[in-house]
Amino acid sequence: MRIITWNVNGLRAVEKKGEIQNLVSSYDPDIIVMQEIKGTPDKFSVFLNSPDPYLAYYNPAEKPGYAGTGVWIHSRVLLTHDVSFLSSFPLDPTANEGRVAHTVLTNNITQKVTDIFGIYFPNGGKSEEAWQGKLVFYREFSAYVDTLRAAGHSVLWGGDINCAHHPIDLARPEANDGKIGFHPLERSWMDSCVADGWNDIWREANPGVAEIYSWWDPVTRSRDRNVGWRIDALWGDVSIVAKTKKIEYLQNQMGSDHCPMMIDIIL
Repeated sequence: MRIITWNVNGLRAVEKKGEIQNLVSSYDPDIIVMQEIKGTPDKFSVFLNSPDPYLAYYNPAEKPGYAGTGVWIHSRVLLTHDVSFLSSFPLDPTANEGRVAHTVLTNNITQKVTDIFGIYFPNGGKSEEAWQGKLVFYREFSAYVDTLRAAGHSVLWGGDINCAHHPIDLARPEANDGKIGFHPLERSWMDSCVADGWNDIWREANPGVAEIYSWWDPVTRSRDRNVGWRIDALWGDVSIVAKTKKIEYLQNQMGSDHCPMMIDIIL
């Protein structure tokens, strides 16, 4: 199964540019999880509401033009899996911002359950309240996915993490050390994820690879110089890692200030 995650930075914008269409035609994904859709279905085009052969599920923010997530699921997935879509998670402090798109796949033959989370993690940089809310989000989300894993589910989570973990994950670590997005408390949370048995799948497969980024500041046109941050990632438990066949950043895909990430996996 091929899964792509992408912070589209406005779903209507990438549709207008033809880039969501290009992504589908170029990579033929089974599932696309999207962050920052920045809109509601009643404002979307007919295509975005019914992107045949995909089924579209959206979790928009209450605030217009802000945040929100979505999932497109190819009809062929329904031939092999039961599918359900959930938004948010228990004790999500940002439930009204549409930051979580949770897809549950149950294999029709093995009955194995896989939870796929596409998440737009809070930035936390606007105020002290926003910063504390980000830390609460980390804590409550980690507790929830831990319970799913303990119940025997395979769990794949990620999207726009809004934090770089190690100095190798951003072009200018010294200049950003201690700032939100590369703050010790954020990085400590990611350390705790590793200690708890979660795996940054791409980094585990590419331990020493540098200058691979997923976000570039559009104001400074830093993508042209590859001065970026690897803040988009996919994490999984050991069962997910074992079933992963390929994982990569699609850096040639345009349309957003983020590039998509693709994983090929047996589910």
